[in-house]
Amino acid sequence: MSKKEVKKVSKAPFNELPLSKENYLLMLAGLVIIIIGFVLISGSTDIYNFTKMKIAPNVLLFGFLFEIYAIMKKPKVKNPEA
Repeated sequence: MSKKEVKKVSKAPFNELPLSKENYLLMLAGLVIIIIGFVLISGSTDIYNFTKMKIAPNVLLFGFLFEIYAIMKKPKVKNPEA
C-alpha cells in the first residue's frame, strides 16, 4: 500500500488583523467623508436646495467608493533584501 500525502495548509495566526493600519486609516477617512455627506443632505431648509440635490449625493458616492478602495488596497510589503 502506498502512503497518502497530507498537504499542510498554512493558516494565518489569529492575532493578525486582516488589513493593515493604512487600510484602517483610509476607512476612517472614508467614514468621515460619508458623515459629511449625510450632514450636507440633512436639515430643514428647502428640499430642492442645490447642496442637497447635487453636492451631498456626490460627496456620499465618493465616500462609499473611497471605502471600497480602502478595503481593497493591498498593503505595502517590506522587502528586507532591498
